[in-house]
Amino acid sequence: MRGIKIWVAILLTLTVVLPRAPMAEAASCPNLRVVFARGSGGERWKDANYLAYKSAIESKLATTGLTYEFIDLDYPAVGVGIDNLEVTLGALVGSGDAYAFGESVKSGVKNLDKMINSASCPGTKYVIGGYSQGAMVVSKALSGLRADRLVYAATFGDPKIYLPEGKGIIPAACRGENLSDYRMYVPDCRAYKGLLGAYIPYEPANLAGKVGTWCNKRDIFCSSHLNVTDHVSYISENLYEDASRVIFDKICRTFGIENTISSPHDTAILIDSSGSMTSMIDTYKAEASRLATETLASGGRVALYDYRDLDDPYDLMKHCDFESCSLEKFSAELTSIRTDGGGDTAESLLSAAFHTMTDLNWKYGSTKSLVVLTDANFLSPDRDGMTFDEVVAMSKRIDPVNFYIITNGGYGDDYADLARETDGKVVTNFDELSLLTDFIMERYDSLPRVEESLEEVVMPTLVVESVNSAGGSEAIVDFTSSSGRVLVVLNDRVMGITNESSIRLTNLDMTQDNNLTLIPLGDDVRGEGVDVDLSKVLTLPKAPNTGRN
Repeated sequence: MRGIKIWVAILLTLTVVLPRAPMAEAASCPNLRVVFARGSGGERWKDANYLAYKSAIESKLATTGLTYEFIDLDYPAVGVGIDNLEVTLGALVGSGDAYAFGESVKSGVKNLDKMINSASCPGTKYVIGGYSQGAMVVSKALSGLRADRLVYAATFGDPKIYLPEGKGIIPAACRGENLSDYRMYVPDCRAYKGLLGAYIPYEPANLAGKVGTWCNKRDIFCSSHLNVTDHVSYISENLYEDASRVIFDKICRTFGIENTISSPHDTAILIDSSGSMTSMIDTYKAEASRLATETLASGGRVALYDYRDLDDPYDLMKHCDFESCSLEKFSAELTSIRTDGGGDTAESLLSAAFHTMTDLNWKYGSTKSLVVLTDANFLSPDRDGMTFDEVVAMSKRIDPVNFYIITNGGYGDDYADLARETDGKVVTNFDELSLLTDFIMERYDSLPRVEESLEEVVMPTLVVESVNSAGGSEAIVDFTSSSGRVLVVLNDRVMGITNESSIRLTNLDMTQDNNLTLIPLGDDVRGEGVDVDLSKVLTLPKAPNTGRN
């Protein structure tokens, strides 16, 4: 193929190993087996990603009475990179499904299938996970696994990811819409297909609710970006810890046991102390006290603030923050809050919420809640010119901070968007106050599924100008790309990168569909691929005349 240059560095991945002896096997047929398929070049039982995955889940399983064992899947996990050039090229050319790399993946699929679908230990359930090449093993195996044996399957940095909501100029995911239910943490709202293509469907119908995928922010293999560093940062970004909370919740539900593990809670309580709150302040205070008591008893932290309306000279008041709020301090400060002042109906909630969030030292990994107790709606813009969008953006930037608003029935609709945008909740019935406290305490923190963005990012584009036959089994494709570099994929095999605007494909197998995909590459992002059906310009040779009818 003329003009094609093989791109080797794109598959360069690093593997960090820590010395650790294999874990002794548990009972021959434990309640649960937790399996992990390591990435390219990872040493079995010593791979850092396997150990991080194991540690995060095991710390939670130890709180249960379940019997369990961890298994680092027995498969080659062949290495890639400069030191394994032949394997690397094979992975590119075969889109991960052929040559030595593809055979390694197939071996992992075979062993995983044999383990889970075996007739032995019929009562044993399985949690499976995989990173990079191992993620391909998991996602490729899913369609053949028994749903009744599988508790959950988690993939990390999967080069075969598939997120249809990431397709388009401003994808649905960038509006927070139509998110795949298996999308657990994929910040890039333009993530669509993996670097090596996609397994479609990604979540088989019989495994609905049992599959989750994690893709780091700019991971070259599963996002629309081209960052290698993010692909090797799943441990440092605490993504295995994040996944372990989802996985443990699935385990508890499967075995019908109580989930006693939750992430620590950081709960800030923000009380509207304007005069109109006088008749209900005692009821609100009682529930705030219960929430603070339960949060502190669970090892979490609380903070207390109050605010009034826009025209009131009363500024946002901090009574105690996460570092200073003991139960005694919180109770004393809560008692000291008095209702007074006020004028128009709307209060300065947006300004108060924004400054409360920025004033506090939120703990990484905590479940972050801002509980607002009010009897009125809010202004936008507010004091300091604060707007709704600025408050929501700050909530998400922090992790997010979930807003829980307790208010009068007449104002429930006013707060619906604020609760929805921050993944929180609105309560307008006093009888539901205690239920809200229970709801908050039962939540565990998980990273946001996607970072929404209505900004039209300038992505590299490509337009196919013409597709012509060059005679026989040859075709010429002319195209225009805004980026100048184009990744060429033929029949799901990566052929390489071209800097030209025309390619000539020779020796095509005219018995195949011959599907060509051209993907424009920018400096840090890859645009949406354009598919070309070459069979429309190729003519199958006529069958020889045998003289028979």
